[in-house]
Amino acid sequence: MTDRVITLLIVDDHPVVRDGLRGMFASDPGFDVLGEAAGGVEGVELALRLDPDVVLMDLRMPAGSGVEAIAELTRLGARSKVLVLTTYDTDSDTIPAIEAGATGYLLKDAPREDLFAAVRAAAEGRTVLSPAVASRLVSAVRRPAVPAGEALSAREREVLGLVAKGTSNREIARELFISEATVKTHLTHLYGKLGVKDRAAAVAVAYDRGILG
Repeated sequence: MTDRVITLLIVDDHPVVRDGLRGMFASDPGFDVLGEAAGGVEGVELALRLDPDVVLMDLRMPAGSGVEAIAELTRLGARSKVLVLTTYDTDSDTIPAIEAGATGYLLKDAPREDLFAAVRAAAEGRTVLSPAVASRLVSAVRRPAVPAGEALSAREREVLGLVAKGTSNREIARELFISEATVKTHLTHLYGKLGVKDRAAAVAVAYDRGILG
């Protein structure tokens, strides 16, 4: 993704925020903002028409909520990945957004470089969660502690650590000198041991249990 321009759509009900984000991304030739929307309904329409790589989505907006927009884009099979960018990190915000199909969730106080990196990762379909949001998600995926006989293997911990950094399966395979099929097998095993169903939940639980520090 680093050798081509990543296209974006900004969905936020505050004009000042949209202007600020547009200006920020305009400063980097690796990004191209295709459009802006002030609400979820308009955001869905533009996402389907413009087909951006990534949609930066606020959550609480008068003209259609972000969660509803994410769910609709997921239902319609939109190619665009949705990266939530909001000031809210309560359980009632984070969990529904991830469940609706958001690829990532960042808070608006994230540093510029973190935001750029998150957009690049989201464009590749990699899960991106700020640490604060990851801890919030734990309440939805909390499971009993892993039995002693079901502790993660050293290799599974390596894979999980790379997942937490937003690394794709292909990159993990290259990093660990194994096949993508083997990476998927490790993921399946560690999902089972952690009692989760996806990468975001695995990272959240791993932070909660101290597996990832």
